[in-house]
Amino acid sequence: MPMPSLRQFWTLFTLLVGTVLSMWAASQWAWQRSLHDESESVQRQLALYGQTLAQRIDRYRTLPEVLALDAQLQDALRRPLRPAEVEQLNRKLEQANGASQSSTLTLLDRRGMAVAASNWRSTTSNVGQDYSFRPYVQQALAQGRGSFYGIGVTTGEPGYFLSQAIRDDSGQILGLVAIKIALQELEREWLQTPDIVLASDAYGVVFLASQDAWRYRLLEPLDDDQRRELNATRQYSDQPLRPLDLRVDDHMDNGGRLVRLQPTSDMPTPAGRVLWQTQPLPGTPWQLHLVHATHSSLTDSRWAAASGAGGWLALSLLVLFVRQRQRLDRLRQRSRQELETVLQQHAQELRTAQDGIVQAAQQAAEQTDKGLSRSLEHLPQGVVIIDADLRLVAWNSRYVQLFRFPADLMQVGRPIADLLRHNARRGLLGPGPVEDAIERRLAHLRSGTPHLHESAKDDGTVLEIRGNPLPEGGFVTSYADITSYKNAARELRSLADALEQRVSDRTRDLDAARREAERANRSKTRFVAAAVHDLLQPLNAARMFTSLLRSHLHDEAGRHTADSIEGALAAQDAILNSLLDISRMESGQLDVHIRDVPLGPLLQVLSHNFGVLAESQGLTLRCVPTRAVVRTDENLLRRILQNFVSNAIRYSRRGRIVVGCRRVCRPEGEHLRIEVHDQGPGIPEALQREIFEEFRRLDEGRADDRGAGLGLAIVERLGRLLGHEIGLRSQLGRGSVFWVCVPLGDAAAVQPAAPATNALYSPDDAPLQGHSAWVIEDDGPTCAATQALLQRWGCAVPLAGGARQALEHARPGQAPQLVLLDVHLGAGHLGPDVFAELCQRWGQSPAVILVTAERDATLRRQAAERGWGFLAKPVRAPALRALVSQTLLRMR
Repeated sequence: MPMPSLRQFWTLFTLLVGTVLSMWAASQWAWQRSLHDESESVQRQLALYGQTLAQRIDRYRTLPEVLALDAQLQDALRRPLRPAEVEQLNRKLEQANGASQSSTLTLLDRRGMAVAASNWRSTTSNVGQDYSFRPYVQQALAQGRGSFYGIGVTTGEPGYFLSQAIRDDSGQILGLVAIKIALQELEREWLQTPDIVLASDAYGVVFLASQDAWRYRLLEPLDDDQRRELNATRQYSDQPLRPLDLRVDDHMDNGGRLVRLQPTSDMPTPAGRVLWQTQPLPGTPWQLHLVHATHSSLTDSRWAAASGAGGWLALSLLVLFVRQRQRLDRLRQRSRQELETVLQQHAQELRTAQDGIVQAAQQAAEQTDKGLSRSLEHLPQGVVIIDADLRLVAWNSRYVQLFRFPADLMQVGRPIADLLRHNARRGLLGPGPVEDAIERRLAHLRSGTPHLHESAKDDGTVLEIRGNPLPEGGFVTSYADITSYKNAARELRSLADALEQRVSDRTRDLDAARREAERANRSKTRFVAAAVHDLLQPLNAARMFTSLLRSHLHDEAGRHTADSIEGALAAQDAILNSLLDISRMESGQLDVHIRDVPLGPLLQVLSHNFGVLAESQGLTLRCVPTRAVVRTDENLLRRILQNFVSNAIRYSRRGRIVVGCRRVCRPEGEHLRIEVHDQGPGIPEALQREIFEEFRRLDEGRADDRGAGLGLAIVERLGRLLGHEIGLRSQLGRGSVFWVCVPLGDAAAVQPAAPATNALYSPDDAPLQGHSAWVIEDDGPTCAATQALLQRWGCAVPLAGGARQALEHARPGQAPQLVLLDVHLGAGHLGPDVFAELCQRWGQSPAVILVTAERDATLRRQAAERGWGFLAKPVRAPALRALVSQTLLRMR
């Protein structure tokens, strides 16, 4: 084989082998990387599905426990029932089922017979059926509670059963109550994802699936004992349990598997290998599965292979290019002398040709034809040249065309005045004396002043006239026809006027829409404020009655129940207050007072307030001391930091929480970034924006304190209101950092803190003994609860009622020592106006505490100016007692 051919063979062979290896290596790397990313994403998605399923079950978990405490149900299981009593129980369960929106509620005796059921009206009623063979019945009778998923024996509908034993006062089991939860709605939600979502039980039977063909499939073979147990409990009725043909190709580090599914005629499956991710559902023997197609990873692998091949070919071509350049350099060295010889031969020929070109140019420059200059004929403008004596020298045919001069008029040497006079006779020089117009133009030409102006002819033609003096005397003038340009300009002006009118109309429409939106927003704000006010009234009464209830309970279980009720009411109070705060921020009614604030005392108070709470949860809270001064609203910044710290305590199970500051430089000046670090579970990147929306929260927090999902929404709005940037960074499994960026302030401008005026009083109720108070409130339950609390503390309450009762009982000289006054007293009465009239009748002005659901800062300020106390509903009993005691002690 010749040497060049052998070299070409090995070059081509190296290119092909390198290309194949590069494609294989890049494809494998991209496949593994993309598959790992998809597996992580699928795992997070599966965790969210698990949270949704658990929340749906938790929603109904307490209903059987509550019904098991019902005295009517307990009494029904102690004796035989008459048909009327059975119907009454059926209606009671039907009403409870309608309120909870579950599938079925059933009351069973200890033999497993259904005594009453919420579906008693249907043809497939549970009443009178024997369910003793069902596991949830056996578990409740043996262990006190049970759970079971299966197809209903009577209804034929699948569902999840939760049961709770009903006991008498001695602890003996009388029967049980069971709830059936339908989960088909959850399957419909799973249809929104292109993946296949499954749930299987402890036997490996798929009982929930986003695709019907996958339901009641066996992920693992059943042994004889398992089949006998399923037949005994009739868990899946007569549904055939068919095996799922799958083969595992590979296992991943995070528990995922690459499997191949064998399609059948009744169950289509994704083609090729699929990613199978499995996750157990806490609190149940179930497992959730997600089957995800790997098309995206396969596409990434192919693109990576193409990129690898392209990179290898580019590198190879670069090497070949360098070698080719080296060969070309050697060829240039050999051919240089030959090129120099050729250049010398042509040099003489070029010089000869150049001399000929110069001579031809001189002859062409001297050619004119009766004043028509050939060098001007190519110009689109009309051009005329005159000498220093104002006589014609040259022109082009376009000039003659524009003014329609006769041929005998256009002669070299003719005075330009003759042409002007010809135009004047045709009316082209405008009105006025002709000779004056001609003399004016001749004087301008003699002065040699450049000019530029426009002239409109009678036929609509518009000319742009431009004149310039010549260096050796004379003048050259050009006439350009700009009629089309002027027409286009007029059209553009018309179009601009039309656009301006349209913009004006749209602006007017947008202003009207904005005003309508503002009116709607104000109406929404007023509605929310009114709704929250009305909701806080019964909530206030409930919290006061709860405070009274605890003092009447002497057993630990009863006090625990009262504390649980108080906690639930407090949570509801927090949600309503958060909704009210969001409404006030959106309507712009939240007052903002920006000033220079020392940050150290604020963090110190934060540490004291939350330190005990953190210790009770096994956490350590540390606030790094600082002497920095920031420019902000102190109260609103405190609320932001309180939300950050309370969330950190709620979602951290171990470790410590650190609050500290960093200086950062911004284009608008130096800022201080206040950061709250925790060691919680971390937040997935996909959820880091959603958690700042209303009612969005993670479910990794403590089961007894998960919040309502409004805290960070309020933080985001407060940051926007103050102009402070809010942000976070987080790593799964390592924790999160929430921060707010605040501009630095001037330490010299900090206002000195006012000395604290703590009213000292004894811990007992002595300050209230022997005193009298009136409760003026339009809500009856709140009146009764407040009156009972004050009387329990030793304070006499001669009157507890509305505005009309207070005015009827007012007598001169018989004013109480204290008035607890609401603002809105119904029937158009306002608390401050009613109090002013009462003072006139009493002839005295007792102390006042405003107790209202209104949270307006103006109302609070007016109360402070009058020396009145202020409490926002719902009122906590300790806060009420402290303020009442402090007010009475101040009167001494």
